[in-house]
Amino acid sequence: MARESRFRFPYDVTMQADDTGVAAPIGGEPRGWCDIVGRGRLGQALSAALRAAGVPVRGPLGRGADAAGASIALLCVPDRTIGEAARCITPGVLVGHTSASVALAPLEPHERFSMHPLLSVIGTDTAFAGATCAIDGSTPRAMETARGLALRLGMLPRVIPREQRALYHAAASMAANYLVTLEASAERLAQLVGLDRAALEPLVRGAVTQWAMVGGHDALTGPVARGDVETVARQRAAVADAAPDMLPFWDSLVEATRALAATPQVAR
Repeated sequence: MARESRFRFPYDVTMQADDTGVAAPIGGEPRGWCDIVGRGRLGQALSAALRAAGVPVRGPLGRGADAAGASIALLCVPDRTIGEAARCITPGVLVGHTSASVALAPLEPHERFSMHPLLSVIGTDTAFAGATCAIDGSTPRAMETARGLALRLGMLPRVIPREQRALYHAAASMAANYLVTLEASAERLAQLVGLDRAALEPLVRGAVTQWAMVGGHDALTGPVARGDVETVARQRAAVADAAPDMLPFWDSLVEATRALAATPQVAR
């Protein structure tokens, strides 16, 4: 169950959405909403999810937006452009970014925070609830803003120390990006025997589900885990014959799997 969020904007304002879906103030100066800067998949998904969660949102806006009148500007832009986008933001706005590995320095001199949802964004209807969200902030208010936005979306905020952000990002890249690389390689071999990606999907989903339930060692199956040396040798010979360029990758995976199979079983 998602934790209840008591998040309020840094400024005490009352907001409502107009008929275009853009947050507008009820009287007074136009202030108090969150500008989402960046029209990529994450910017679109966060805009939709925050709006649905009752957070007044404007955007997603283009990369050069100045966020004038907003309380918060959340930059959903490529890592290399965070500093450039931050320099466009009006002074006085609380500025955040959504990068996994970039520190807060590129957002200076703004009061600043970061929040990285640890999930794959596949569309505007991405569900953030239940995902971990790595957060950081330059001030207590900035930290609580990051935490509050994460909680409003049903995410589980975790402060990742700045010196460990690169390692955190490495784990995320391995879990998502490298998994796709691995499955693309399996797909290539399957195509050589007339199978498509759909044929492998149930196997992949089952393996990931089992790993999520019991962890790597206990979820491991197959000839390497069973110590079936002859079958592993036949597989290697087949790969060497059909796709010799894949052999170094295959060998490294076999060795890593042997090492995992040799680790002590985790008590449950």
